[in-house]
Amino acid sequence: MSYNFNAEKITAELIGWVRNYFEKTASPDTKAVLGISGGKDSSVAAAVCVQALGKERVIGVMMPKGEQPDIDCSRLLVETLGIKNYTVNIGSTVSVFTEELEKHIALTPQAIINTPARIRMTTVYAVAACIGGRVVNTCNLSEDWVGYSTKFGDAAGDFSPLSTLTVTEILQIGDYLGLPRELVHKVPIDGLCGKTDEENLGFTYAELDRYIRGLTDLADKPELKSKIDRMHKNNLHKLELMPKFESKIQTI
Repeated sequence: MSYNFNAEKITAELIGWVRNYFEKTASPDTKAVLGISGGKDSSVAAAVCVQALGKERVIGVMMPKGEQPDIDCSRLLVETLGIKNYTVNIGSTVSVFTEELEKHIALTPQAIINTPARIRMTTVYAVAACIGGRVVNTCNLSEDWVGYSTKFGDAAGDFSPLSTLTVTEILQIGDYLGLPRELVHKVPIDGLCGKTDEENLGFTYAELDRYIRGLTDLADKPELKSKIDRMHKNNLHKLELMPKFESKIQTI
């Protein structure tokens, strides 16, 4: 099985979708606000928003945790797009918060990794609240499929332009938009735990994307198939609405 991904067509539709979302739900002055990591997702999402709304309506927020080795990539993106941006260092906030929490409970590796991501999203929403903006969710289908996102962290947002697109497809869109290659094809890393995405996952995005799109059934790699299926099932709660009790209260 094969499929034809038309980057030009999908990009045009994506830009139109973002423009239509703002026209229908926001005022002409409402900004698109997003965290800028300098990787493929924030780069493509920001570029699409610039195409849809104009650079004056897109705001980037850079949020290093102390010293960030690849902060130059974030700066390159905002300079390339010509968008207004803020740099808010979350290092001291994370330290103060975790130190206070540790007085009461032992921190787990999961808490240590997820807390900065949630503080970053709190920061993006604070900026949006100050300037009148909608927060861009920059997650993609590949990461969402296996739960490689933080609930109420990078998985949050007001609208999600990339969540039906795989990593492989987003790379093609980034190239089509003419973004710097070092941003689009930068090795994905969360910047918090020191490992690349693929090191954390235990498989490549190329393998995952082919499986998602039905280009392989991974019959020759049963252990990998089982792992991906298990991760997908265990993390569906991140993609679904919060379960709620449906009361059956009758009034008389």
